[in-house]
Amino acid sequence: MYNPSQHFWNHTSSSNTLGLQGGSNMRRQWSLKKVCVQLVDCRKTSEMVHNSNCPLSGSGVPSGESNQHLDKKKKCMSKTKIINKHEHRHTGEKPYACDQCGNTFSQIGQLVKHQRIHTGEKPYQCLGCGASFSTSYVLAVHQRVHTGEKPYGCDHCGKRFSQSGNLFTHKRIHTGEKPYGCDQCGKRFTFSVGLVRHMRIHSGEKPYHCLDCGSSFITSYELKVHQRIHTGEKPYGCGQCGKRFAQLPSLIYHKRLHTGDKPYGCDQCGKRFIHSGNLLTHRRIHNGEKPYHCLDCGRSYSSSFDLKVHQRTHTGEKPYGCDQCEKRFTRLGNLVAHERIHTGEKPYGCDQCENRFAESGNLVKHKRIHTGEKPYGCDQCGNRFAESGNLVKHERIHTGEQPYGRHLV
Repeated sequence: MYNPSQHFWNHTSSSNTLGLQGGSNMRRQWSLKKVCVQLVDCRKTSEMVHNSNCPLSGSGVPSGESNQHLDKKKKCMSKTKIINKHEHRHTGEKPYACDQCGNTFSQIGQLVKHQRIHTGEKPYQCLGCGASFSTSYVLAVHQRVHTGEKPYGCDHCGKRFSQSGNLFTHKRIHTGEKPYGCDQCGKRFTFSVGLVRHMRIHSGEKPYHCLDCGSSFITSYELKVHQRIHTGEKPYGCGQCGKRFAQLPSLIYHKRLHTGDKPYGCDQCGKRFIHSGNLLTHRRIHNGEKPYHCLDCGRSYSSSFDLKVHQRTHTGEKPYGCDQCEKRFTRLGNLVAHERIHTGEKPYGCDQCENRFAESGNLVKHKRIHTGEKPYGCDQCGNRFAESGNLVKHERIHTGEQPYGRHLV
C-alpha cells in the first residue's frame, strides 16, 4: 500500500535538503514535504484518478482516495501561508501596502487592522459597557477594567498592571531610566508624556481652555483642577483639622505641616522643604539659574510659577477675588493675606516680643529688629539695611533720582 508520509519524507533525506544547513533545515524539509502535497495535480475534481508525478522526485503518485488527497491539499495551503508569514519576519519583506497612507506590512491581517484607522471601523464591542474597539486584543485589555485582572506584576514593589507596556514603563521608576530628553534644556523624563508636557513650557502652548474664564493650561489635569475654583469643589479633606483641598498633592503637603516632616534638604545650606519642587527652586538661589523667560519683556525667573504670575502683569489677569470687598489679586497667597484684613487674623507671632502679623514676610522683617540683621547693602557706600525698600530709597542719594517730583515752597 502507498504510504504518503513515507513518500514525502523520502524527499527530506540527506540527498534532498537543497543544501540547507542548521536549525532551519528541519523547518525547510517540512516546507518541501507540504509543497510536494500541494503540487500534486487534483485534475479539478475529486472523482478523477491521480496520475501526476511528484515534482520533486519524479515518482508517480498512485491513484486512490481523491477526497483524502484534497483534504491534504487544503491543509498544505494553510501550512504554506504560515511558512510564508514566518519567512517575512526574517527577510523584512512587507508585500501588503495601505492604499491611503502607503504604510506596508508583512501580513495581510496587519494591513486589515491598520485600515480601520482610516475607516474608523471598530467591530469588537464590550458587552459590559458597550465601548467598541478596532482589534480583539484592545478589547481583551479593556475588559480587564471590568474584571479587575492585572496579570503583570512588578518584581520590585509588587504593583500590578493590566498591560505589559505599563509595567515596562513603571520599572523605570526603580531603575531611574529617563529615555526622553528635552533638546532645548536637557531635562530628561521617565515617560514620553512628561516630555510632551514639558515642551509646552518652551513653546508657550496651552491647548486646554477654561470655558468659564478663558484661562489656558498646558495639561488637561491642570484645567480640571482649575475648574474647581469656579465650582468650589474640594474633594480632599484633612483628617486632623478638616481643611479641604482641590488637589490630592496639596493635601499630602498640608499634612506635613501637622507632622513637621520636611523630607527634601538643600545640600549647600541645609534648608529643608516640604515639597521637592520648592527644593529645586531654592537651589537656583545658589546657582543663579533662571530657566523660564517671558516672551513679552524678556525677564527671567527661577520657577515656572513665578513666570506664570509675572505674565499676569501683561495680560491683566487677576483670577483671585475677595468675596467681601471685590478686590482682586494675581496670586492666591495675596488674596489669603488680604482676607486677614477683614478677619483680623494674625497667625504669625514673634517668639521674642508678642507682636503678631498677618503675613509671614512681615514677621521675617520684624525679627531683624531683634537680631540686628541687615541683609541689603549699598554697593557704593557700604551702608546696610534691614528692608530692601529702605535700600532703594537710600540709593537715590547717590543717583540724585527724585521719583515724586520737586516740591516748591
